[in-house]
Amino acid sequence: MALLQIAEPGMSAAPHQHKLAVGIDLGTTNSLVATVQSGMSTVLLDEQGHALLPSVVRYAEDGSVIVGHAAQAAQSNDPKNTISSVKRFMGRGIADIPDTTHIPYQFRDTGAGMVQIETRAGIKSPVEISADILRNLKNRAEKALGGELTGAVITVPAYFDDAQRQATKDAARLAGLNVLRLLNEPTAAAVAYGLDNASEGVYVIYDLGGGTFDISILRLSKGIFEVLATNGDSALGGDDFDHRIFCWILAEAKLPPLNQEDTRLLLNKAREVKEWLSENPEAQITSVLSTGKLVNIKLSAQKFAELTQTLVLKTLNPTRKALRDAGLSIGDINGVVMVGGATRMPPIRQAVAEFFKQEPLTNLDPDKVVALGAAIQANVLAGNRSEDDLLLLDVIPLSLGLETMGGLVERIIPRNATLPVARAQDFTTFKDGQTAMSIHVLQGERELVSDCRSLAKFELRGIPPMAAGAARIRVTFQVDADGLLSVTAREQSSGVVADIVVKPSYGLTEDEITNMLKSSFGSAEQDKKARALREAIVDANRLIEAITAALNQDGDLLSEVERVAIEAQIKSLKEVCNSQDSTVIHKAVDLLNHATENFAAKRMDASVRKAFAGQDLNKLEL
Repeated sequence: MALLQIAEPGMSAAPHQHKLAVGIDLGTTNSLVATVQSGMSTVLLDEQGHALLPSVVRYAEDGSVIVGHAAQAAQSNDPKNTISSVKRFMGRGIADIPDTTHIPYQFRDTGAGMVQIETRAGIKSPVEISADILRNLKNRAEKALGGELTGAVITVPAYFDDAQRQATKDAARLAGLNVLRLLNEPTAAAVAYGLDNASEGVYVIYDLGGGTFDISILRLSKGIFEVLATNGDSALGGDDFDHRIFCWILAEAKLPPLNQEDTRLLLNKAREVKEWLSENPEAQITSVLSTGKLVNIKLSAQKFAELTQTLVLKTLNPTRKALRDAGLSIGDINGVVMVGGATRMPPIRQAVAEFFKQEPLTNLDPDKVVALGAAIQANVLAGNRSEDDLLLLDVIPLSLGLETMGGLVERIIPRNATLPVARAQDFTTFKDGQTAMSIHVLQGERELVSDCRSLAKFELRGIPPMAAGAARIRVTFQVDADGLLSVTAREQSSGVVADIVVKPSYGLTEDEITNMLKSSFGSAEQDKKARALREAIVDANRLIEAITAALNQDGDLLSEVERVAIEAQIKSLKEVCNSQDSTVIHKAVDLLNHATENFAAKRMDASVRKAFAGQDLNKLEL
């Protein structure tokens, strides 16, 4: 008798071949892990039955590392060694943190690019602290599933730049996880919502977490999830709402500057008040400070809405930009999915409902939806489900390009290009005999190098010496499904190659990202003029260099009067290059070209005479 193996449609027919894969939402406030079991995405619980793991790490006196609820409980007593909201520091330097006054940590700038935090366990980077959180979730998953994990899909904010994504991937590797994919949080939420509700159409994913805000617009259609546009703020989240309450408490209770313990105590209290006001009209704030002073005040939901109104409005600007980038109006939106614990706040839900003229969708737990979507994708990537059932088309948030002569940016990959993506473009040399080329990789929306963010530099050496413009250097940009960039430069005739995996030392600040997009629209005309000017100067310098070289070689063909006239035009062109007017430069270039026409003719005649000198015309093969 034969046994028949029965499996769900699209699932592996061999249970023993089922690979253990998980989705992890590494959040600012809370983290969690999920997997697909019996065809359903489910969140894995810890031994106490908790789904959410507070993203808090404490380095204890005995050398142990405490993660989660126990660490959170010790925040007020041991603030220097208990780190929370570390996600806000991922891929960032000390200069990228706007206000360290009310953050009870001892920051250290080691020169490595990313900020470090001093603890009793030594100096810890955000990558190491995040790895401790991920390691805890890994252990939870392996205990629950009864085996070693094949891999994990880890979610990141859509607006995380290359450095922040790389830092997250490094943290996962440090925790012993095989990263199958870095997945944008809004995309993961869309997967969970779309598959759970069999939804089709254009949906907005409004994702406000503890430390980041993302807005993504996706088109859902029969298992295809196409990201049309994304925007956001990588330094805006629920923590900022906590801080507004904290500052109000200081002012209302007329408190002097606080020590680290009391600062952490009131920040924790502010978070509790925010959560309480999501369900209640008023909150009582009672705390005893280390000085013995009693804080006993009330905060109404209405007052809280007033305090945080600017933060709420701050989320709507990226929303408008995303709609504009997608070429859509509010009437085109079929639904708005709320993601992240901070979206439970009534002021947020009210603002979203008023903006989109429809009630937001909240039928899935906003804390869990990202992890559930990541688990579905992990299940596909691990090979437990056919990839034909699910297709994700994500996008890149900011344009990528490189520096060309004159300090100009040549964009290779535009923002909102679908991932993974590869684009190539040919460039050439500027000078005769040039044997090396510097490749400067940039990120941003402006025309000038000075207005964009530098990501990396490398050199292509070994270019065969040729006349200027003869060499062909093909530069290829590749962005993988994780949003990580690699750049290759190849000289076409010789085959010499140089490449780099772009791994910048720190990330973009929120202001930089906002300004990059804002200024790309507000300064379009200015950028156009600046680009025209730089291009005119480059052309002028190229012409001056070529004519100067010709004069040095064949200047004896000219009379003194002719030579003086050309040199005068060269001098005039050099002077107008400082005029900041491309039209004037173009006119000077035309005058110099006109002045050298006779010289060019004489050089041509001389070259012909030299070529035929001493030759018998009858013996030449014509």
